[in-house]
Amino acid sequence: MSSPDAVGDPSPEGPRATPRTSGPLEAAADFPRIEDGVDRLWTPHRLVYIDGEAKVTSTAPADCPFCLAPRREDADALIVARGSTCYVILNLFPYNPGHLLVCPYRHVGDYTDLTREERYESADLVARSMTVLRTAKAPSGFNLGMNQGAGAGAGVAAHAHQHVVPRWDGDANFLPVIGRTKALPELLADTRDQLARAWDLVSEREAGAETGGEGHGPR
Repeated sequence: MSSPDAVGDPSPEGPRATPRTSGPLEAAADFPRIEDGVDRLWTPHRLVYIDGEAKVTSTAPADCPFCLAPRREDADALIVARGSTCYVILNLFPYNPGHLLVCPYRHVGDYTDLTREERYESADLVARSMTVLRTAKAPSGFNLGMNQGAGAGAGVAAHAHQHVVPRWDGDANFLPVIGRTKALPELLADTRDQLARAWDLVSEREAGAETGGEGHGPR
């Protein structure tokens, strides 16, 4: 006689399925499961950046894309805005359209090694990036964060950078999860131009609010 194969809820207090000795396998959807309340951003398309031919392997400033970008024209480098100690640039391998990176000009890898001015300005630029993205693209949410070190998934671990990822309801659908393909509906150059214009608009609006009149931002 074969032993019964009991399959049920992993929770100690959860209901148990009726033991079976024969017959077809039960569908997983028929069993209760414990929700962990975590939203997941599936990005298999970024493997080429993390572990492919586009992976950055050198830690030298001369080879660092975040050190080289500010030396180029904004449109060519996909830089959206420049601050005193940090700047904002589009991610070449975006999770979603409008995925921004906030980077210090200085080649420093660890967040704790940033100066107070760099930390303060980077935080301000993250907040400004959210305002600009809301103005330009009306996302329903954001993923904000920093991958600190190669072990945490940082593609360019030698140069600290923070992510600002706009999210829309339903943007993690079957295409990236099953088809391993991320559909990006606009060119990076077009996204940069749109966000650069929105950045100026937000700056002018805030300047006008501070002076009590019409703002006239740089450009």
